[in-house]
Amino acid sequence: MPTPRVLLVEDDASLRRFVAMALEDMDIELVQCVAVAPALEWLRQGPFCLILTDLMMPGESGFDLLAHLQRVPGLRGNAQVAVLSAGLTSAVREQLADAGVWRMLSKPVSVGALVGCVSDAIAGTQQEAATVGPDLAGRGQGGDRVHALQEYFEGNRELFDAYRGACLEQFPQDVREGDAASAAGDLQALRRVAHSLKSVLLTLGYPHMSAQARALEETSHGGLLLQSQSQWMALRAALLQLLQTPGS
Repeated sequence: MPTPRVLLVEDDASLRRFVAMALEDMDIELVQCVAVAPALEWLRQGPFCLILTDLMMPGESGFDLLAHLQRVPGLRGNAQVAVLSAGLTSAVREQLADAGVWRMLSKPVSVGALVGCVSDAIAGTQQEAATVGPDLAGRGQGGDRVHALQEYFEGNRELFDAYRGACLEQFPQDVREGDAASAAGDLQALRRVAHSLKSVLLTLGYPHMSAQARALEETSHGGLLLQSQSQWMALRAALLQLLQTPGS
């Protein structure tokens, strides 16, 4: 089995040094990035078992990185996402949870918390591979797909695949309806599209895209046209990416 890789995105050199020292006895490859752009380049070369990111950084922030991962789910692959931040208010935690963040670590963080986070991420990745086999374990969002298979289909893979195939056939129509609603400024119609996609995407094991649809549903319900149109474009891009790589 290849050595698990952990991606650390942190602009503070002293904290990068602390994390490296805390994890030095673990059998992992730690890749350190000081900004979002190089982190995305590493992710394109994946896979990683864990993405550990700061929130507040010069230029693009950790929130921007999370947005990239939502727009292009294949970048994340099977990796868990953890956030390391000194500003974890209840509102921020809720926002991060909606973005699919798996674990939130407050600064200053302990060695034990870091080691536990990495160990749990590795264990989860290995369990997914053992449970699902190569046909699902190698796909993006594998862990979420495993959860969906067990949670909503009681492990019935044939039923899961049949339902997923039907949804993939429906998604182009959903995109057309969303495009028409967005172009017409019809927030009620856009909300209906988002409401349907929210449940479907969660059932299929795409919680991050489901969170995008839920956010769009709430924004369109609030009458915020420009924000709704922007959120639709992000969700639309994620759907098209899914259709272009149906095994992801």
